[in-house]
Amino acid sequence: MHLYKKKNRPLLRLMGLAGICMGAAVLLWLVSGRLERTAKEEQTELLREALNQAVVSCYAIEGRYPQSLDYLIENYGIRIDEERYAVTYEIFAENIRPGIRVVRLGEGK
Repeated sequence: MHLYKKKNRPLLRLMGLAGICMGAAVLLWLVSGRLERTAKEEQTELLREALNQAVVSCYAIEGRYPQSLDYLIENYGIRIDEERYAVTYEIFAENIRPGIRVVRLGEGK
């Protein structure tokens, strides 16, 4: 019986190594998914911040808030990837800051 145990040790080691490798692969998969979500959230936030900064700049320079999102795009260098983002721009009055909402397309949020 002692010989039987020695013969199975390489198999047990191989199975243990395979288990460790599978665990590491699953961990990497989970971490990469989280990193991707974080990057998407940061990109959305950067666009939101750029829009808000352009709105404030327009008010500081021109004395009024922009009348449309197109005005920001044409005059303040804003670029929106319309395949990735939906932007709503709600104007209340010329002297009231517009409401801006950025939503990443294809997301449940």
